[in-house]
Amino acid sequence: MRLANNNELQKLIAIDDDASELYASVGLKLDLGRDHPFVVDEINRWSRAIEQRLSHVAVDKLDNPIGFAALGFLDGDPYLDQISVLQDYMQRGIGTLLLNCAIAWSGDRPLWLTTYSHLPWNRSYYEKQGFVAINEQDCGPELCAVLQTQRAALPDPQQRIAMVRRI
Repeated sequence: MRLANNNELQKLIAIDDDASELYASVGLKLDLGRDHPFVVDEINRWSRAIEQRLSHVAVDKLDNPIGFAALGFLDGDPYLDQISVLQDYMQRGIGTLLLNCAIAWSGDRPLWLTTYSHLPWNRSYYEKQGFVAINEQDCGPELCAVLQTQRAALPDPQQRIAMVRRI
């Protein structure tokens, strides 16, 4: 584990592209092009996370990134923007290591995230890690805006939820 380097944005994108193929196996087709506003915004956030030293990568023995967590702040609270692991490295605890890094970074503050509620590797996984689903009316305005943007761009919009882990 280490911080992502400034020249690794394209590697993070490739990791997320690879991991996102898993969604197709459960019928969620994520076919947004690189020029789609949602994707452009996502890549810009990850770039800022790298610049602000808020993106952590898990690496292989040759120091090549195989997973990442991009962090930030919404409504003044820590926010897990994205966590992705290459499919060849899934089910080895790498995602949990990245999540634990995000939890440690958030310290004694609540850590927020958004996810799909119906996928086995999302909501139920995060619940096992101490996160709870939160009604949208209990979220801050920035987090609500993120949810609305995700629901407008991603498939199964009604399944997008906010979760929080409080100490």
